[in-house]
Amino acid sequence: MQRRKFIATAAASITALALGQTISAPEIRTDKGFVVKANESRFNESTLLFGGTSPNNIKVSSKDTDGNLTVFEYIGNVKGGPPLHIHHNQDEIFFIVEGEYTFRVGENTHLLKIGDTIFLPRKVPHAFAQTSEKGKMYFMFQPSGKMEDFFRKLATFKGQPTPEEGAKLFSDHEMEVVGPPLEI
Repeated sequence: MQRRKFIATAAASITALALGQTISAPEIRTDKGFVVKANESRFNESTLLFGGTSPNNIKVSSKDTDGNLTVFEYIGNVKGGPPLHIHHNQDEIFFIVEGEYTFRVGENTHLLKIGDTIFLPRKVPHAFAQTSEKGKMYFMFQPSGKMEDFFRKLATFKGQPTPEEGAKLFSDHEMEVVGPPLEI
């Protein structure tokens, strides 16, 4: 029976390709709305960055959107940020809720404060640094890519990874480190 199913699927695929059509897999996404409370994560998952000091909570998961979007809430309790890097496949949007951040996007530098939003297009080098003692922001990736797993893995480090460890971690998650973190 499986052989027949395979042959039928292959025949339909070849016909569709010949006619210039694509066959898409069914979407895997939630069909119900949901609420994630402040300072909580979508699946009650704890992802603490910077040696366990700064929560990075998933608010909307790639599992909810068939990989089209992931939204995080970051509560920063230390200054600093990631190295200059490129996302080859994702756009990013940040919305500042508390504190101050410096962003570099391409050759431009921007100071963001409460209520500010910044868009970071894919394939453009960027970095940010929290410059205040405390900070909070929401940020999202579109599409999700491997970003949820990136932050899960980053949270396993006791502190900041070495530049070599960081470069490998970024590369393993479809990003590329192209420079050092911003100086604060």
